[in-house]
Amino acid sequence: MKKTAYSVIALVLVFVCLFSFTACGEEKPEGLWENAAYQTDTEFGEGAKTVTVQVKAGEKAITFTIHTDAETLGEALLAHGLIAGEDSEFGLYIKQVNGITADYDVDQSYWGFYKGGEYMMTGVDSTVIADGDAYELVYSK
Repeated sequence: MKKTAYSVIALVLVFVCLFSFTACGEEKPEGLWENAAYQTDTEFGEGAKTVTVQVKAGEKAITFTIHTDAETLGEALLAHGLIAGEDSEFGLYIKQVNGITADYDVDQSYWGFYKGGEYMMTGVDSTVIADGDAYELVYSK
């Protein structure tokens, strides 16, 4: 009987150790990425065009690959809930990308919009997309 009790206790201790090591291996995102909806590269949608959008905030960057029939980048991003913002006289003013908020009125942060490393002179809602296009949304201060 004692041998069975020791075996059960040993087995329980092994499971406790395994679960504690598993929990320690999970890193919870902090800082800018704390409220991010996606932490890794992710693919969305179906459609004839494929565009990529790299999201950079702090030291981390992930890429969204979007398959779409949308005409503009803004339309494709909004369809998957990847951006949010406010309409302005210049178009959609992006305040949130992937759940990460940039608010110029609070801390002078904003989302910069780039293609091939060049700052875009159009907004996402007026940028017509073609198959293979690649863009960047960069959290900036």
